[in-house]
Amino acid sequence: MAGERAANEQHARTEREKMLAGELYYSNDPELTERRLRTRERLARLTASDPRNIAARLAICGELFGSIGRNFWVEPPFFCDYGENIRLGDNCFINFNCTFLDVAPITLGNNVLIAPGVQLLAAYHPIDHITRAKALEYGSPITIEDDAWLGGGVIVLPGVRIGARSIIGAGSVVTRDVPPDVIAVGNPCKVLRSVG
Repeated sequence: MAGERAANEQHARTEREKMLAGELYYSNDPELTERRLRTRERLARLTASDPRNIAARLAICGELFGSIGRNFWVEPPFFCDYGENIRLGDNCFINFNCTFLDVAPITLGNNVLIAPGVQLLAAYHPIDHITRAKALEYGSPITIEDDAWLGGGVIVLPGVRIGARSIIGAGSVVTRDVPPDVIAVGNPCKVLRSVG
């Protein structure tokens, strides 16, 4: 019995592991706080970087993101929690003033276009105010599939998948999955018609 308890204590999950598993985690955990601060430093360097020095900007993005494809571009200012939980495919373009709350994985496929002011919000807060007051939160992954285009000011909520080649109209709030090959608009976002 004592051996089992010791083994369980040795394998106690970190707050980061809980976060990435989509479980409640303590957001003010020292490891997570340090990771966010390191990310803020990288974001500040990206914002301050010379727009003509493409190599320097790409190097900063290489430090910032979990993985990056070929021929991607991010226009600063850009904001995120960790960066390391963001995966960018080939030929992705993220325009000015976007915010990605990546407490859970955020994945952009190939040829994804993100207009200015888009928010990809993988973070949730508990409904219960007592739990919420303890700095406990959780997240759910967001996936934007190949060739999708998100218009200006779109907000995508936790756990949403946007299908390949779909277009989300400017200002939409995406609360649930969007199938491939559609144009969807509104708050809440609804399919308007098929593409093509």
